[in-house]
Amino acid sequence: MEYIKCLKPGLLTTIQDLGRHSYQSFGVSACGAMDPLSLKLANIIVGNPQDYAVLEITLLGPEILFKGEGVIAITGADLSPTLNEKELPMWRAVHVQEGDILKFAKARTGCRSYLAILGGMLVPEVMGSKSTFLRGNYGGIEGRVLQKNDRIPIGPIHHSWIKKVKNRGISDSVIRNIFHKDAVRFVWGPHDRAFKEESKELFIESVYQITNQSDRMGYRLEGKALLHKKSADILSEFVAPGTIQVPANGKPILLMADCQMSGGYTKIGMVIGVDIPLVAQKKPGDFIKFRPVSIEQAQEEWKRQMKWLSILSKNNTHLIAK
Repeated sequence: MEYIKCLKPGLLTTIQDLGRHSYQSFGVSACGAMDPLSLKLANIIVGNPQDYAVLEITLLGPEILFKGEGVIAITGADLSPTLNEKELPMWRAVHVQEGDILKFAKARTGCRSYLAILGGMLVPEVMGSKSTFLRGNYGGIEGRVLQKNDRIPIGPIHHSWIKKVKNRGISDSVIRNIFHKDAVRFVWGPHDRAFKEESKELFIESVYQITNQSDRMGYRLEGKALLHKKSADILSEFVAPGTIQVPANGKPILLMADCQMSGGYTKIGMVIGVDIPLVAQKKPGDFIKFRPVSIEQAQEEWKRQMKWLSILSKNNTHLIAK
């Protein structure tokens, strides 16, 4: 495939990879995919390395023209994708031809889809990543969202790979196990002792709603206010995606991919790494319930996921997972 061309941009479509993690000590946001697991799986399905850049598509998708033959996969949210007006299967490798057109319609499930293309997207790296950071105006395509008539070059491939990855995919049962959980798991701290005990109990008993004042930087949550023993303010210190800050109004803020690198609000907890994708697929109006787990449990879940991804990456059979 030579390139893809944007015929319609959609609501918020950007180029993302796994982010820039070597510059956080300088105050540079890691950014990257909101749902890194869906990005990795999309790349695995088409035969790319897990960290290749893809299109992150939010709620209302773009219209894309393919210039040349290749293989694509769409993971994450089901935004009703079609290829040449025919329904396109999710979580599967799909063969595309010169002149094919990809479209999206209404969101059936989730918030963000990921489009991977065999060969990857050839845009310049900025500080070791191709991810778009909209607040900083760098990465991706000139640090901005996809626009009409944009062309994104695609990396070269061996045509033998097209046959090798044909029909590869992830089964529905595996996807349901990943994304259809009742609660988002988190680890207490580092400032949970700054909250009254009744507020900590309230936090895990309540259901919080994602407000419209939410974006790639963080989700503002509406629900029962949490009470501090003293002040909500601390000396600014490191924060990361998954951090649950609680300012003076008692309403939690869940930091996401584009979050700042330091913050001065107390942090009641941290969402575990394997549940970040679950949070990323929620949109304004959706609800979140939190459930505490131990650090040891969080580490075991992370190791289990990394092992599973490694097995998938090395599996050359047509059906990746049953």
